[in-house]
Amino acid sequence: MPDTPSPSRVTRLSLFLLSAATLTFEINLTRLFSVAQFYHFAFLIVSLALLGFGASGTALALFPSWSREHSSRHVSKLALATAVSILGAYLLTNWLPFDSFSIAWDRRQVALLILNILALAAPFFFSGMAVGLLLSTYARTAGQTYAVNLAGSALGCLVALAAPARLGDEGTVVLSAVLSALASLVCDASRHRRQLLLDLPASALLLFGLFDLGLRVTGLPSSTLLELRLSPYKGLSYALQYPGAKVIYRRWNAFSRVDVVHSPGIRSLPGLSYRFTQLPPAQDGLLVDGDDLSPVMLTGAGSSFVDYMPGAVAFRLRPQAEALLLEPRGGLEVIIALEMGARRVTAVEINPLIVEAAHSIYTDPRVRVVVESERSYLRRSRERYDVVVLSLANAYHPVRSGAYSLAEDYRYTVEAFQDALARLNPDGLLVVTRWLQMPPSEELRAFALAVTALEREGLDPADHLIAFRGYNTGTLLVKKSPFTLGEVDAVRLFAADRAFDLMYAPGLRPDDVNQYNILPVDVYYQDFQALVAARDRAVWYAAYPFEVTPPTDDRPFFGHFFKWSQAPQVLAELGKTWQPFGGAGYFVVVALLVLATVMAGVLILLPVVVARSIRKPPESSKLSGGFRGAALIYFGLIGLAFLFVEIPLIQRFILFLGHPAYALTAVLFTVLLSSGMGSQLATRMPLRWSLAGLAALVLGLPWLLPPLFALTLGFPLGLRLGVTVAMLAPVGFLMGIPFPRGLHWLEGEAPGLIPWVWGVNGAASVVASALAALLALSFGFRWVLMAGAACYAGAWIMAMMSLQERRLPPLPR
Repeated sequence: MPDTPSPSRVTRLSLFLLSAATLTFEINLTRLFSVAQFYHFAFLIVSLALLGFGASGTALALFPSWSREHSSRHVSKLALATAVSILGAYLLTNWLPFDSFSIAWDRRQVALLILNILALAAPFFFSGMAVGLLLSTYARTAGQTYAVNLAGSALGCLVALAAPARLGDEGTVVLSAVLSALASLVCDASRHRRQLLLDLPASALLLFGLFDLGLRVTGLPSSTLLELRLSPYKGLSYALQYPGAKVIYRRWNAFSRVDVVHSPGIRSLPGLSYRFTQLPPAQDGLLVDGDDLSPVMLTGAGSSFVDYMPGAVAFRLRPQAEALLLEPRGGLEVIIALEMGARRVTAVEINPLIVEAAHSIYTDPRVRVVVESERSYLRRSRERYDVVVLSLANAYHPVRSGAYSLAEDYRYTVEAFQDALARLNPDGLLVVTRWLQMPPSEELRAFALAVTALEREGLDPADHLIAFRGYNTGTLLVKKSPFTLGEVDAVRLFAADRAFDLMYAPGLRPDDVNQYNILPVDVYYQDFQALVAARDRAVWYAAYPFEVTPPTDDRPFFGHFFKWSQAPQVLAELGKTWQPFGGAGYFVVVALLVLATVMAGVLILLPVVVARSIRKPPESSKLSGGFRGAALIYFGLIGLAFLFVEIPLIQRFILFLGHPAYALTAVLFTVLLSSGMGSQLATRMPLRWSLAGLAALVLGLPWLLPPLFALTLGFPLGLRLGVTVAMLAPVGFLMGIPFPRGLHWLEGEAPGLIPWVWGVNGAASVVASALAALLALSFGFRWVLMAGAACYAGAWIMAMMSLQERRLPPLPR
């Protein structure tokens, strides 16, 4: 055992800096992968981070001598290794990225995938080794050590939110490495106060990082080696291939990168009638996170196209309208509304960089800009509008690719449509445009959302809906009052003049459809009619080949269309069609869950296998098998439970705070900081009551959150952040108690078991991250939280069983 019962202040400071660096890097990686690759790769970062932490516990269990001597020296080396691996992992994945689109036929991608996984897990492995080393070395004061780790991680959340606006995400990677190098030097300073400069690797890395950060802060160009490289399949990569294309605007903020491309090849007018025979006007292209190009009209480019856009029909029906535009991006819907005679336009856009990039449109005196999330504005505002437009903010993505299955979209839920309807005047119109897919899926799900929202408002959807399609988009008109005969005729005339085909309208007959964009069979008309007429919607949705059940706030995955009935076709087409992931993004999560389970099993069982192979009994062999098994199950269950609570809370609070980055930062910061407080005070909290209270509180969250959100969603962002902290702090406080209390449980009985349970806890978390995503996609966040409560209840049972066998010694105060 060490000479002192707890790590020195300098060692704790080093751990604090290292923890901050690790969480900063983890959160920043999710942003980098959202830009460079796609959203689902950002999700993988959580699993890779937890894999690294789990592997660190296994390594410590295999080399227990590390925890018996020179712990500060080891922490210094591990902090330096973390700093080097942060830069190395970023550079490797940036210059040798894994290409998911071609893995089915390019076997080299398998090797690159393995290399990328190892590189990205390495920083978390070294950081986890440092934490696990201190926890096992100073087991009697594990609560204090764990509290420092969690407090540093909470600071990392704030750094990851604030740094990109000034440094960019590339600079934030450098900042993470700098913090890790500083942690190494601080730890060395406790032993060599006069020899700080002799630690050349850490000093050199620190000086390089500070120099690079200085260049970025002053606006000077930094090393091109660190510049983020985008996937060739991102919209920005395609746009820049056109001769003469160039980026004229690029900025980062806490949750996005916005680029504006000037190119003679950009002519983007989604839904434009092919009866418009003039040359489309010149545009720039605005892209968020390197994708989803939306047009920015150039001054004086002309607007003769406006009357041929599908959304123009709403302003023909409501001249001089008061219009509300939700997320108009580059401003195309703003131009349409103004040119069609709207009296005033309110544009709600959460991203201030978009407003800045398209300032020529948003500075029109008839336009009022609200920088806020759409859902919050819809709840807060008491104004009524003649037209509410839910803008088409996404580029076309084949539904069968499944590329956006994991993306939460709280604009397309039943509750969101109800909020939009509440902002309409009695005769107001809600306009929704989506891309056409074959078979009907994306536009059919939007139609199902409107049908369900109207029914929840006590209205008959048969008389309140009109839908028509052009060449590549479908448009819905939703009205709180029934459409009049004159309005239906006006829409018919508008559609006929522009070669749009009606898909649904009051009194629509089969011979009225499929006249311009002719299909062998008008499946859109058939499916829309069948959906409205279905007596049992659940049966109809179950029989449909795609998952088109209307998303809700509890399950807000508008892009998730996968059903298990599609699996045989997906597997048959694997490697034979140009579809990433075999045609279903859902398989990404399933494959990750299988891989995570296998890796977790290896990490958990490896110490036993190695011990038996060298015929050396593990240090815990003096324990009964029941006690040892209960301990492993206990730490595995709290590892599962922590992620089962944390992940759905992050996803659920995206709705409340308006953006994933805000939700990730606020939830992680609150949970980690309050968990650190709970860990610090764990000595005063009885384990049985803490676990029982935690299970009960988590079980109540699915019923507490919806009314809380309904009451406070309209509050300003600052107040909503305060509500988030107040709501989650008690949960986080209790979540911080089980782990350090469990370590003290082992400290008196089997200290050699502590590194192993650290690995078990991390390995279980790897499984939890994938399983939580799968459960949320399949059943909703409510079920994930209930699973978390069940795991904490199981941990309570394991603790009570063991405490009956062995009395838990009192903790030092």
